[in-house]
Amino acid sequence: MSPEASVGRRVGTYLVLTFAFSFVFYFLIIRAGNLGAGGGLFVAGLMWSPAAAAIVASLLTRRRLSEIGWRWSWPYAGAAYVIPVLYGLAAYGATWALGLGAFPNRSFVATLMKTGETSATTIARYVLVRGTLGVVLSLTTALGEEIGWRGFLVPELARRMPFARVALVSGAIWSLWHYPVLLFANHHGETPAWYRLICFTVMVLGISFVFAWIRLASGSVWPAAILHASHNLWIQSVFDPLTADTGRTAWVIGEFGAALAIAAIVAAALVTSRGRSLSAAGASGLNSSLPASSGGAT
Repeated sequence: MSPEASVGRRVGTYLVLTFAFSFVFYFLIIRAGNLGAGGGLFVAGLMWSPAAAAIVASLLTRRRLSEIGWRWSWPYAGAAYVIPVLYGLAAYGATWALGLGAFPNRSFVATLMKTGETSATTIARYVLVRGTLGVVLSLTTALGEEIGWRGFLVPELARRMPFARVALVSGAIWSLWHYPVLLFANHHGETPAWYRLICFTVMVLGISFVFAWIRLASGSVWPAAILHASHNLWIQSVFDPLTADTGRTAWVIGEFGAALAIAAIVAAALVTSRGRSLSAAGASGLNSSLPASSGGAT
């Protein structure tokens, strides 16, 4: 079998398994109409479906499990944590500066405040706890997605596609995978469905360039998992709740708003030149994770 056919078989097998495993949890979540149903276990199961598919597909297609990329990289792990903070600050900072949202959300801060605390102290405490313990908890589910999307899919696509196409194809699949719960459960904002789908898809496509770059440059799935966990934590649990509505804020903030979509496009532009320098066979950090030929499963 040619290398191209082998890649196609692996990717096809992985995608079929991913959506097959995910269908069970789509059904449970959509039937309940609530992401919190099942004590959050339905969502956790959905997020670990790509990992289960990656492992099964690896065994079926004789792809080494080590190719998922398990080695640790401190520099890339640190960068992965910081990057969502930076594009989040850019998006939300612009929102606050333009009056499209307000900081802080005083009603939210009031629910957190302890006796004798000032608003500034409460916010600092909240951000510190969320930014440390919170990101560790977020990693427990983000890792499930990343073992699949960036541990399996991105390296396989990189064997036969240039960087930009790897990012766009993986990002398109990643966004489509979210659509059932965006359309039929309560994982959405207050804006019309067409608007939130556009903003969400643009955001996912944009940050997929960052995810693909950090996976291929580091040769490890861990930075991608940390990036995912940090994004979910800072956007959903820090910036969103700390931003007060000033009228049309829902159109601007969050994963379904314009600000983050624009920031993601900028982030994509910034990493594209770096991504183009990567080679599936010879770039630094890729030799162990993207071997020229396949071997037996381990």
